Amino acid sequence: MISLTNIHKTYQTRSGPREVLKALNLKVGRGQKVGVLGRNGAGKSTLIRLISGAELPTRGHVHRGMSISWPLAFGGAFQGSLTGLDNLRFVCRIYGAPIAPAIPFVEAFSELGPYLREPVKKYSSGMRARLAFAISMAVEFDCFLIDEIVAVGDKRFHEKCHYELFDKRKDRAMIIVSHDPGYIREHCDSAAVLSNGELTSYENVDDAYHAYNAMM
Repeated sequence: MISLTNIHKTYQTRSGPREVLKALNLKVGRGQKVGVLGRNGAGKSTLIRLISGAELPTRGHVHRGMSISWPLAFGGAFQGSLTGLDNLRFVCRIYGAPIAPAIPFVEAFSELGPYLREPVKKYSSGMRARLAFAISMAVEFDCFLIDEIVAVGDKRFHEKCHYELFDKRKDRAMIIVSHDPGYIREHCDSAAVLSNGELTSYENVDDAYHAYNAMM
């Protein structure tokens, strides 16, 4: 179980403190797929960072009763001077995942060829995204965090990512944040709407969809 209890997040800005999340509560069980709808700037990415542990809440408590991925296709934490392969080894050590089977998987899935043995700072943004997604799939998690639509590479590669995540790992929990109601309806069995820093949960995705449309 992942649970967020009375979460507040405030950032200090030049114009004073700005509270992005207010008294937010959320529970996600094993295998559950929860969508969070919100406009751009609503705080969806902040919520994902708090769940992953990349940031701490200003107030409140995050309980992580299962292993959680970083936001899929996010390569911002890679060490640029290390090769893609070295970054893979580093991530595996952090998460206690076996390195030997991860290497051939990432080599085949990322399709980076010889660039996997080049420093990541030489990669294009698309190459970094391919590496990040491949490593995300090489390390098994109980819950995957998805920040907006996972669209890595061309149509063929995008379809491969979709199959690897939503078909092969359909038994895993997922938290998907997006401003696209169609994407949430396709992949989630419950949803919530994030607006003005407050999260309203709905057991039925269609109820969340209608509430979001009314807000828009």
